[in-house]
Amino acid sequence: MHTNLCMPSKKRSSSPQFAETKHDEIGFWSEIKLDILKAYWPEYTKILKKQSWDFRKLYVDAFAGSGLHVSRTKGEFVKGSPARALDVMPPFDEYHFVDLDEAKVQSLEKLAAAKPSVHVHHGDCNEILVNKIFPLALYEEYRRALCLLDPYSLQLDWKVTAQAGEMRSIEVFLNFPIMDINRNVLRAEATKSKIRDMDRFWGDQTWRDAAYREEPLLFGEPEQQKVANWELVKAFQRRLNKNASFKFVPEPLAMRNSKRATVYYLFFASNNATGSKIVDWIFNDDRKKGYG
Repeated sequence: MHTNLCMPSKKRSSSPQFAETKHDEIGFWSEIKLDILKAYWPEYTKILKKQSWDFRKLYVDAFAGSGLHVSRTKGEFVKGSPARALDVMPPFDEYHFVDLDEAKVQSLEKLAAAKPSVHVHHGDCNEILVNKIFPLALYEEYRRALCLLDPYSLQLDWKVTAQAGEMRSIEVFLNFPIMDINRNVLRAEATKSKIRDMDRFWGDQTWRDAAYREEPLLFGEPEQQKVANWELVKAFQRRLNKNASFKFVPEPLAMRNSKRATVYYLFFASNNATGSKIVDWIFNDDRKKGYG
């Protein structure tokens, strides 16, 4: 959940590279997510670098933003995932940043200037990933990709998630936007467009069976009741495993706001046991700190 801002509310040092760009304001839960990514990225590139085969390593940021955010708690600029990914050592061999917003794309192009390994894509990531980027990460060609699927809401299409799993060469961090789902989908006033968004995100209409159960009443017909958040999340976890063909899907991490309400669940899905174990350890470490 992000809000577009031109400037942070508090005084901060200027950043000429991003001065004319609208930046997303992020809560501390998003900063925790960035720390999680920062912890895993170098482990991922080191593992592949140690292999006997010469794997080509791709980093893909599907909803990349401008490359810079404004911290809601500090009122300061903080690097976004694209800028942080460029600092990873050992580095990725290719970077693919995608965004629909033209101003953010221009900011990403400045970030990518004089970096031939960085490719910036302007448009709908659902089409760009499936048609242009994922085909660059073919398993049999010893190419591997780590993809961040962090939509603002329900903009992600299941076909992207499913293709990533089926290819076996792509690992994903995925935002399951439970707060948006509760507010705009699982309510009587939900619009048809939001229902369609949920169908697209889930891949079909079976989310209705996962989201509701029939409760018997003393008199009359049974009544449908919404299940607890965690039950719906567990259903999506099973879907990533069975329907998207990811062999390893650790327990997701709840990303909470200052009132301890869960904004979204951060999933990791992979066909690599080692990567899954590392992320599971990172998630559990954050739970011990009281984040999840």
